[in-house]
Formats: sequence, structure tokens, C-alpha cells
Amino acid sequence: MDTIQILGYVGALIVGLVLGLIGGGGSILTVPLLVYLLGYNPVLATAYSLFVVGTSSMVGTYQKYRKGLVDFKTGLAFSFPSFIAVYLSRRYLVPGIPETLFSAGDFQLSKGMGIMIFFAIIMLLASISMIKKGKEKELVSTSQPYYKTFIQALIIGTITGVIGAGGGFLYVPALVLWANIPMKKAVGTSLIIVTINSLIGFTGDVQTLDIEWAFLLTFTLISIIGIVIGVFLSKFISGEKLKKSFGFFVLIMAIYIIFKELK
Repeated sequence: MDTIQILGYVGALIVGLVLGLIGGGGSILTVPLLVYLLGYNPVLATAYSLFVVGTSSMVGTYQKYRKGLVDFKTGLAFSFPSFIAVYLSRRYLVPGIPETLFSAGDFQLSKGMGIMIFFAIIMLLASISMIKKGKEKELVSTSQPYYKTFIQALIIGTITGVIGAGGGFLYVPALVLWANIPMKKAVGTSLIIVTINSLIGFTGDVQTLDIEWAFLLTFTLISIIGIVIGVFLSKFISGEKLKKSFGFFVLIMAIYIIFKELK
């Protein structure tokens, strides 16, 4: 095992710690870690991220369920259109994206660059969501017809499918605004959606990509160990302060990715 691989596994532990401490942000670290440190191409990295985040969220769902903070009925109803979108995007949309998206003179925007830049844009949105966490309490929930929720879930599912993210930062406000679920329960309920979306989306990748199962399972197991440690430490550390600090870190990472891809 070389130094880079050891650093990659240390990164996996940190991914788990972040998930355990603040309840999200796993894919935000996983994809850049796999691409820039371990050298995986963005398509494979986003696939691996779906598996890691999906498995980790399953552990998180159980923890929230024990605290009575999961609405299974709403979570499963909301996840139906979303996981369809994630699966279809991983099975057909991502493989169907041309290798060269745009070219002008010496500049070429490749498929990998496009995915990473899109990922960075979503990271920017996530960072704003985490930095302004306190404002979520001001959200006023309103009921709406299910067909609107269906369409919105399709859109969120497609976005998270392309970038290989869990999408918790998108699903939580959606559950509050569209399903009238209290904030704390929305966080737990979103984990069901993230788990189902990510793991079903990953099955689309299994059909189109060669998966290094030994590496992926080891990486995921280390992340889960990190979650267990993170959940324990969260009893002594303020999650809200950590989330805001992590939001600034994500903001810097997003700017770095855009700069690195376009330079």
C-alpha cells in the first residue's frame, strides 16, 4: 500500500467524521478526494461517491430512527420519483454525455471537466446553505399537489445523479417546504431518500463501469467507522458551529475546483 492510498483511506475516515459530526457533506469531500488525490476519473468517482454516501446514510437513518426523527411514509413517497431520476441519469444520461462538450481554439471542455465544474457549482450552493444554517428556521411550510413534488423530486434526483452526491442539503428544505415536516425530522427523513437514491443510482453504474470492489468496500467501511466516531464526538462538539466552518471550507474547495479545471 503506497502513501497516496494510505492518505486516501485517512480521507475516508475524515468523510465519515464529517457525516457523523454534522449529518451531511460526505459527497462534497468524497468526489474531490477520489479525483484529485487518488486519480480516479470524475465519472467513476461520482459512482463510488454514491455507494459511500448511500451506505453511510443507511447507518445515519438507523441512528435517527432510534431517536424518532424519521418519517418513513413521507420519505419513501418522496424518494420514488427521485430515485427514478437518479437511476436513469447514472444509467443513461452520464454515459451519454459526449467526451467533448465544447471546444474553442486550444480550449476544450471535456466531459470530466464539465462534471467537476457542475459539481463545484452545487458545492457553492451547499456552502451557502451551511453558512446560513440559522435562516432555515424561518422557512414557512406550505402544502402543494403531489404532482409538483414529483416534478421537483425528479429535478433534484437528476442533479444528484449527475454529480454523485447524496443531496441532503437539497432534500431537507424540500421536505420542510413541500411536505410540512419539522426541521429535525426532515433531516432524518432526508437520509432515507439519500440512501435509496444513492444505492439505486449506483446500480446504474454497475452496469456501465468496472468497479474496484476491494477498494470501494474498504473505503466505505473506514467511512462508517468515521461516522461512529463522529456521532460519539458530536455529543461534545457544537454541530452548528462545525457546519458553518465546514461551509466556508466547502466554499473554498468549490472555488479551487473551478480554478483547477479551467486553468
